[in-house]
Amino acid sequence: MDDKHVLDIQALFELADLFKVFGDSTRLRVMVLLSDKELAVSDIAEQLKMEQSTISHQLRVLRQNKLVRARRDGKQMYYALDDDHVKKIIEMGMEHILE
Repeated sequence: MDDKHVLDIQALFELADLFKVFGDSTRLRVMVLLSDKELAVSDIAEQLKMEQSTISHQLRVLRQNKLVRARRDGKQMYYALDDDHVKKIIEMGMEHILE
């Protein structure tokens, strides 16, 4: 087995892990909300009609996977998608299922 094959396998495992993160509907709903603007945990929880603790947990998972970023303003944390790649993945997925 050559080095390129080993790297490809590792990349595929990482890609599978990334898609697992996208496999949760709550995380997807959070990312869709964040696709247009940054929001505080309380705003996300209110819009999704969920507990702040649930949203905080999902945001932690999303941050660990570099899908969202956080910005502190005083005591408040604001969240946004990490970059345009995340938005494109969501848009491409929606485009695919709506075909």
